[in-house]
Amino acid sequence: MIGVFDSGLGGLTVVKKIFEYLPDYQVVYFGDTARTPYGGRGTETIKKYALEDLNILLKIGVKLVVVACNTVSAVAFDELIKKSPVPILEVVTPAVERAIKATKNKKIGILGTRATVNSGIYQRLIAEHDKSIKVFAQSAPLLVPFIEEGQLKSVELKRIIRKYLWSLKQQQIDTLILGCTHYPFVRNIIKLKIGKHVNIIDPSTEIVLKLKKMIEEDPGLAGKLTKGQNHKLYVSDISGNFGNLSKEWLKINLPIEEIKVNS
Repeated sequence: MIGVFDSGLGGLTVVKKIFEYLPDYQVVYFGDTARTPYGGRGTETIKKYALEDLNILLKIGVKLVVVACNTVSAVAFDELIKKSPVPILEVVTPAVERAIKATKNKKIGILGTRATVNSGIYQRLIAEHDKSIKVFAQSAPLLVPFIEEGQLKSVELKRIIRKYLWSLKQQQIDTLILGCTHYPFVRNIIKLKIGKHVNIIDPSTEIVLKLKKMIEEDPGLAGKLTKGQNHKLYVSDISGNFGNLSKEWLKINLPIEEIKVNS
């Protein structure tokens, strides 16, 4: 099984891409909906939650884990690598690599949670590849709560997105990394507000393309992964909009089970 976890429902954007690019493989998803969002939490809390999320998937029996949370990828991935007995992937690096190839004017924007932006991971990774690229980061703390509540078309959300993107537009970026896997849910609004000329880098697409290549190049790993359509969705709090949004986004009605976590 391929395991995917996120702080809430944002990682479903990764699951959707797995269904598209790797349709033969079974996916197990865990969304920590009881404690979402992670973006405003302290570093040690994020690490604690991330390790608990990983252990939940390992107990279920997954043989590969995708960290579908930019905040966890930015803040806690080194800890997860040390603890994970199975291969584990993060969403930041593939998006960075794609953005570097996409930019023409060497001005890249980052839209992310406060914790992701404050970590400076995008700036660091981009500078390691090309120090001439200018990076402009904007935290967007209100987007995840709106998305988790299913308010994907509200006037208030559109105003907030426009406000967050204003400073990035002023810098004349030509490439924008969606630094949170929740954001593809409102990609169309972001594209409208930032402008058609700006390349939008979707982390969920980039990580799944990397995952696909990894499986294709490692027959041993591929042989360990369960095939079939018996996909499973787990959450730490079954209330809210997860059921409706998962059905709408994935175009399939999957059963949802609850796994309790410590607050």
